[in-house]
Amino acid sequence: MAKIKLTKIPFKGTDGQERELRAALAEIKKKKGAVMPALQRAQEIYGYLPMEVQQIIAEVLEVPAEEVFGVATFYSQFTLNPRGQYNVSVCLGTACYVKGAGEVLDALKIQLGIEADECSEDGKFSLNATRCIGCCGLAPVMTINDSVFGKITADDVEKILADY
Repeated sequence: MAKIKLTKIPFKGTDGQERELRAALAEIKKKKGAVMPALQRAQEIYGYLPMEVQQIIAEVLEVPAEEVFGVATFYSQFTLNPRGQYNVSVCLGTACYVKGAGEVLDALKIQLGIEADECSEDGKFSLNATRCIGCCGLAPVMTINDSVFGKITADDVEKILADY
C-alpha cells in the first residue's frame, strides 16, 4: 500500500469557504453517491482536501470519515495537500523515465527544497510526479501550470524555475 504524505502547512480555511461548502453539501446530500461530487466541490472551493474538510463532508453527508478518506485517496483527481501558485509536474511515464525524467525530478527536489507531493512553505511551488501526459515525443517532459517544457535535462531545471 502506498504511503500517504500529509502536508506540514496548517489548514487555513475561511468561514466563507466553510459556508459555501456546507451550502453545496446540503444540495449534494440529496443525491445517491454523494461522496464523489461532495469531494469534487470541496476541492473546487479549497483547492485540496485537508482532513478538516473531509470531516465536514462526513458529518454533513452522515457517512463515516473513513469512507470519505477512502474515496479521496483512491482517485488521482483529488489531492490531500495544497498546491502551490506554480504546480510543477514531471512525467515519469516510460518514455520520459528512460530519457532522464528521474534526474529532472531529483534536480527539482533540490532546487525547490521539497519532495514530490509537497508544497513549499511559502505556497509558491508544489511538486508532483505524474504518469504519462501524452507528450512522449518531447520526453522528458515537465509542466508548470499550463506550460509544457520538453526535451529537458536536470541542467535545465534552474533556468526554467528562474522565470517563476
